[in-house]
Amino acid sequence: MTTSGINARPPLDALLRPRSVAIIGASDDPLRIGGRPIAYMRSQGFAGRILPVNPGRDTIQGLAAYASVEALPETPDVAIVAVAARSCVQVVADLAARGTGAAIVFSAGFAESGPEGEAAERAMVAAARRHGMRVLGPNSLGLVNPRNGFFGSFVSSVELGMPHAGRVAIVSQSGAYGGHILAAATAAGIGLSACAMTGNESDVSLGEVVRMMVDDDDTDVIALYSEGIRESDRLIAALEAARRQRKPVVMMKVGRSAAGSAAAQSHTASIAGDDLVIDAVLTELGVVRARSTEQMLDIARLATRRIFPVDNALGVITVSGGAGVIICDAADDLGLAVPEMPADTQAELKALLPYASPRNPVDVTAQFLNDFSLLSRFTETLVDRGGYPSVLGFFTYTAGMPSVAPRLRAELRRVRERHPDRLFVLSVQASPEQIRGYEDDGFCVFEDPSRAVLAIDAMGRYGRAFAAGPGLPAPVVPPLRLPARTPDEAEAKRLLAAAGIASAPEAACATADLAVAAARGIGFPVVMKILSPDILHKSEIGGVLLDVGDEDSVRQGFSTLLEHAARAAPAARIEGVLVARQLSGGVECILGIHRDPVFGPMAMFGLGGLFVEVMKDVVFHRCPFGPDVAERMIRSIQGAPLLLGARGRPPVDIDALARMLSQLSAFAVAAGPRLQSIDLNPVFAMPAGHGAYAVDAVIEILPEPMP
Repeated sequence: MTTSGINARPPLDALLRPRSVAIIGASDDPLRIGGRPIAYMRSQGFAGRILPVNPGRDTIQGLAAYASVEALPETPDVAIVAVAARSCVQVVADLAARGTGAAIVFSAGFAESGPEGEAAERAMVAAARRHGMRVLGPNSLGLVNPRNGFFGSFVSSVELGMPHAGRVAIVSQSGAYGGHILAAATAAGIGLSACAMTGNESDVSLGEVVRMMVDDDDTDVIALYSEGIRESDRLIAALEAARRQRKPVVMMKVGRSAAGSAAAQSHTASIAGDDLVIDAVLTELGVVRARSTEQMLDIARLATRRIFPVDNALGVITVSGGAGVIICDAADDLGLAVPEMPADTQAELKALLPYASPRNPVDVTAQFLNDFSLLSRFTETLVDRGGYPSVLGFFTYTAGMPSVAPRLRAELRRVRERHPDRLFVLSVQASPEQIRGYEDDGFCVFEDPSRAVLAIDAMGRYGRAFAAGPGLPAPVVPPLRLPARTPDEAEAKRLLAAAGIASAPEAACATADLAVAAARGIGFPVVMKILSPDILHKSEIGGVLLDVGDEDSVRQGFSTLLEHAARAAPAARIEGVLVARQLSGGVECILGIHRDPVFGPMAMFGLGGLFVEVMKDVVFHRCPFGPDVAERMIRSIQGAPLLLGARGRPPVDIDALARMLSQLSAFAVAAGPRLQSIDLNPVFAMPAGHGAYAVDAVIEILPEPMP
């Protein structure tokens, strides 16, 4: 899906900072759904005007109440709708007609309940759009802004503790789980700029709420929980804007069902699951994906420090050798470098404390309790001479000991103040008050060092994403017309050749005599394959013959292929036999396209043959992209050394392979929505300077729609 041409919708400014709020279905009971927003706003000092609407009461929670929307003394910026679903359409229409900017609809019983509810939801949105009003929900827990005390929500988790103002915005598709994240963030001491729960997304989409937070000057970090993406173009545009503005987004995307299961004939589709595609798209957009709420909040908390090392590497100062090993293991799992200290620096530290381990992690041992100057010297040296962008100090319970904590805190604060550009993290056990002190000094504190390492690694990933340039343009492939139905291999290769995707010399032959003539012209040995648009995986039926070395073998092979096809697929249309040059000396790869239902065409690259079927060592990227992105994809797979010249093998033609992958990505976009998948498997990546050639090609397309 492209992000261009997104239909303009009225802005959402009023949702975050309303000056007046009407509550339709307001309750005098502060524990009821229609009463909680009023009670919350009054307790949190909301400075705007609160306008309860309830025809049965003159006052609600000490405020003047009004019988209807028409009776309101002013037009509210935002309205909270907490009435039965059957009344919502009229209420929303009345609010929109008055000029209300946005409505937050708590009410359930709409699209989530069946066709009748879906129709009512459409009618409600249509009524709002006639007057330019936006709708958050229905079936939404609403929106909270702790910075101004606006609680357009009935979320009950705040009974465990009201959120305090900060720089992290939570955006959640789930109301109940959004409330859970809100409570967890509050318990972790994370200050929030907002928490929005999108509900059914009948009008305001997930992407629009994310963009609202990106454009909000009070928000530095966005924590995003998603169960399913409906409008990918708006979300992608919002995430691209976040990267441009250097606002980190950490996303918890749940649900890992396989995508495209109906397209089981395609290798690419069977390998591409929702999870792999989501990972690829989020990585491309600079979003860090969290696998748990704990990870999401850890990353968000550290990101508020606003230090994102581009070339991240970790220096560790520790009082425990065992903790150093744990930290190194965690860093290795993530690919986070933990480089050794310079040799001369190690020698200096050894001279200070002979039984210390100064490599990195730098273990000052418990001896620092007897000589505090050791801690100062070791930490200063680690930061000054090691040059690490990120520093993790493991001081465990010593950081909370009354006999140690004041001096330790003073020493660490002095080092941090001398290096404001470094990311400083501590792993300690201490009282809440002591931890707040370390945090106030500029450190981010974790009890578990492995959690600290994961968050530190995420900061480097943001740094690389924020520093990335625009890249090379994708190739230009003019719009093309696909055939009426899925083509055979020869026609597929002709289509691809027009887009600059090369294949081995070959000829489609309807008779054995033509096959002999073609083989003679191509040169022996040749490959022979059954040619049929109905037999896509030819090797599985014995439809491929290798090393065909002479004319007699070609004639015999022609008959053999027809016999195999007749036996295995008697109803298949047989158009002859394909005779092709047999390539050798290259590395087999697979290049593919899978049309994802959310993100559109996704390109895949991996090693071919058993590697793709068994190892699934593949990488995905949204189409289209330039050859620089294609080369990064190629170099990123675990099997890349086989392409780059491992164990004395000649390196393959990476440039030609990258051009082919880039051209394929552009072809996929030019082909339009009828294209479902492409498999080029194998592609022979020949030695450097000798190109890359598609040996087999399968293109799956949807039939042309009936006129």
